[in-house]
Amino acid sequence: MRIAIDSGGTFTDCVYVEGGLLKLLKVLSSAADPGNSVLESLRRIRPHHPPEVRHGTTIGTNALLERTGARVAFVTTAGFEDTIAIGRQARHNLYNWMASPRPCLVPPECRFGVSERVSESGAILAAPREEELVALCEQVRSSGAESVAVSLLFSFQNPENERRLATALKQLGIPISVSHQILPEFREYERASTVVANAYLAVKAGAYLSRLEAHIEREFRGSLYVMQSSGGIISAKLAAEEPVRTVLSGPAGGAVGAHRVAQLAGFKNIIAFDMGGTSTDVSLIDSLGPRPTSEARVAEIPVSVPILDIHTVGAGGGSLAWFDRGGILTVGPMSAGAEPGPICYGRGEQPTVTDANLLLGRLDCDLPLGGCVQLEENRTRTLMEKARRAIPSVEEFSRGIIRVAESEMERAIRLISVERGRDAREFVLVCFGGAGPLHACSLARALAIPWVLVPAMAGAVSALGILMSEVVRDYSRTVMITVSSDRRSFDHQVIMAKRWRELKALLEPHFTALEVIGEAEFLKQGLTGIAMRSADLRYAGQGYELNVPADDRMLEGFHREHHRRYGHADRDRPVEVVNLRVRLISPGETIELPKAERADADPSPALTKKKPVMFGERWLETSVFDRHRLKPGNRFQGPAVVHEYSATTIVPPESSVEVDDFSNLVIRV
Repeated sequence: MRIAIDSGGTFTDCVYVEGGLLKLLKVLSSAADPGNSVLESLRRIRPHHPPEVRHGTTIGTNALLERTGARVAFVTTAGFEDTIAIGRQARHNLYNWMASPRPCLVPPECRFGVSERVSESGAILAAPREEELVALCEQVRSSGAESVAVSLLFSFQNPENERRLATALKQLGIPISVSHQILPEFREYERASTVVANAYLAVKAGAYLSRLEAHIEREFRGSLYVMQSSGGIISAKLAAEEPVRTVLSGPAGGAVGAHRVAQLAGFKNIIAFDMGGTSTDVSLIDSLGPRPTSEARVAEIPVSVPILDIHTVGAGGGSLAWFDRGGILTVGPMSAGAEPGPICYGRGEQPTVTDANLLLGRLDCDLPLGGCVQLEENRTRTLMEKARRAIPSVEEFSRGIIRVAESEMERAIRLISVERGRDAREFVLVCFGGAGPLHACSLARALAIPWVLVPAMAGAVSALGILMSEVVRDYSRTVMITVSSDRRSFDHQVIMAKRWRELKALLEPHFTALEVIGEAEFLKQGLTGIAMRSADLRYAGQGYELNVPADDRMLEGFHREHHRRYGHADRDRPVEVVNLRVRLISPGETIELPKAERADADPSPALTKKKPVMFGERWLETSVFDRHRLKPGNRFQGPAVVHEYSATTIVPPESSVEVDDFSNLVIRV
């Protein structure tokens, strides 16, 4: 029995198949230990067979955001100890002389250098002496370090010195993260930062996953897998060793789930919009599916392992509304979370986006959120009245909260679309998360996006994506191979064919070596994998790369992608192949989404009542539908509210809705 559980800031979502039916369960998240909510979900499900539990976890993300990870010792080549703090020369605020220092997870007293050197071609010029290794172990022990990160210069070309260091440091009995295993690529700062992040999370995430896995095995005789940030699952044992691969675990599940749902609905190009209790995650996905990037920053820390290209902003249903020193209304990034939660949950005392939605009529006290939270309107109105300051009415205060939150989310969508050369009007906005459908139509209108898709079980699409994901492992290697141009020939196709034949002969041994490593790892788990090859390319002299599939159209594909991204391409300029990447995928059992029997266009059997809801500055009489009673083929016009177990959808005036064969709401905005 396969069960997917996604831990969120407010709710823990659980999706599973039982008796051929896809089922959903929501429980309140446990702030003290997210594993308690996972175990509570399993106890409520009471699986009859040993379950395969697939977990989307925020433990790594929260540790980075809250800076609650381990005390890390950083070991590198002597003379480069402070590169982890110096970073790159680029300044985010060029003219701000009072800018905060670059965040660093390693204090100065925990940075250590070793006398060693490897050349750029991989030749060992100097190796660490035995007495130096003994002294290093004593220094690390005396520093009070709970975890060690080792990242030597050019270890991606020859890891021998790193292996010696790792062997010597094992006697300390603490987790050791080594760069040639986690990220064998060039760029010493990003590589070191990624390995340090892994070491920073190794103690907390490792203990959490080991403890949870032991509970599941003992109580349910089940196994535990963890969702990676790259869009595939790995075993809990591997996730505990390399927790940096799970820092965007839940959002990655959302991107995978949105893509699969949209494909079935007939949409290829989508913008995934996931609004939960604490944050909003947006990603642009075209016909090629969710694609990872190696240039992510999580909590201002560069992380270069493959991560789906997801942009996150601190605006969610639980985001706090507050006034700054100038009296300007601000929303987020602080959140009420599950404890104490929004005012309307009965414990919180600060206004949130959820409270604003309730007072505008978008949520309903008669319809509990997630089936377990009864909303308190009178308490919410009383405390919102006290908090509104000079704003004329509590309704105007609520409208202001919504506008501020939506402007932040609109900027996030523009960042991943318009600012990257993609026209948002050519995409479908796929909204999910407990709060996503409340705001999707408003955002679509602001961005001129014509269609909104609200999936069935909208509040648990991240868990659904985790359920549908495959076992995936990513491998990479820096090669630095230059493909020169041939200006003597005028036949472009001939040039490309010749270049590819020459290049393939050079790349094949490297690709094969990566695939051999991956297949051996999969074999240990009793799996077989399908290899997908890609490469990071750039024009000679550039400092950034673009990832394209490694096939006979690779070079032409690079030129096209460069033109699309930056507006120009130069086919006569030498091209550098920087990194090679292999993604090994083990296809799992296919999860079929259920189709319901079609009905006529009349949605009246699902109509529960009519009530006033505020749209813009007006209260409008609005139809309220029970989504579980809507049938494929039903159609209706806005204004409308569609309530379901896991989410609430707002359909504004002049918008139309049709229920498709998979019970998705397809909204023409």
